[in-house]
Amino acid sequence: MYQIVAKQALNPTVTKMEILAPFVAKKALPGQFIILRVTDDGERIPLTIADYDREKGTITIIFQIVGGTTELLNHKNAGEFIPDFVGPLGKPTHTAGLKKVCVVGGGVGCAIALPVAKALHAQGAEVTSIIGFRNKDLVILEEEFKACSDNFYMMTDDGSYGGQGNVCVPLKEILESGERFDEVITIGPLIMMKFVCATTKEYGVKTIASMNPIMIDGTGMCGGCRLTVGGKMKFACVDGPEFDGHEIDFDEAMSRSRAYTDFETREREAACNLFKKEVE
Repeated sequence: MYQIVAKQALNPTVTKMEILAPFVAKKALPGQFIILRVTDDGERIPLTIADYDREKGTITIIFQIVGGTTELLNHKNAGEFIPDFVGPLGKPTHTAGLKKVCVVGGGVGCAIALPVAKALHAQGAEVTSIIGFRNKDLVILEEEFKACSDNFYMMTDDGSYGGQGNVCVPLKEILESGERFDEVITIGPLIMMKFVCATTKEYGVKTIASMNPIMIDGTGMCGGCRLTVGGKMKFACVDGPEFDGHEIDFDEAMSRSRAYTDFETREREAACNLFKKEVE
């Protein structure tokens, strides 16, 4: 059993939890993920490691409430336990030798981008961070990004906070000005990453995208997380989760990601109804 030692609502749909998992914390690195279950017979879901503390033995996860399992998880409070918490899984982000990097995060994907930006900053790299959200109410981790960024850009689709537009607006302006990076690392919604990669490809800048497709076992056996990268099948859980963004078939990935949208909605509604009945 794994104890929840802290819980914080970052916005109405995104929650941050700190989990006591010393063996996972001992090995965790930026870019890796865990798989958890909220109940003994529940669904297995992957969540990227947002932070870790080896001394305290804790792992921080940040998740968006979209389906039944994340709804159930969000009803857990500090002091309570979850039965399964496995990791670290996947390959860590490659940061060695990078001296100038642009980290582009969108929505809850910023929780995955933050530890990457922190690791780059800690090794002395010049970090430019661009993060984007639909509106001001959904902004998360702003101060944390500022603390590890040499240059920082905040964007909202509606212009209610920071600059107006998506993350590609400042990215294109920076590249158009002649600025170049060793790498651009992008993490967020698939459609956002697709256009970030299209933008950087125009300027010949290497771009890494972190993929979070449907996943079950996390060991490459189920095939649920398969992607087409460079015309070949890859598994996000063991080959990734990071890949060359210019080689990913984003259209295929987006099509597969929509396969369970209706199911997730029904399961979340069922979980909400369950808690309503308990309250009544």
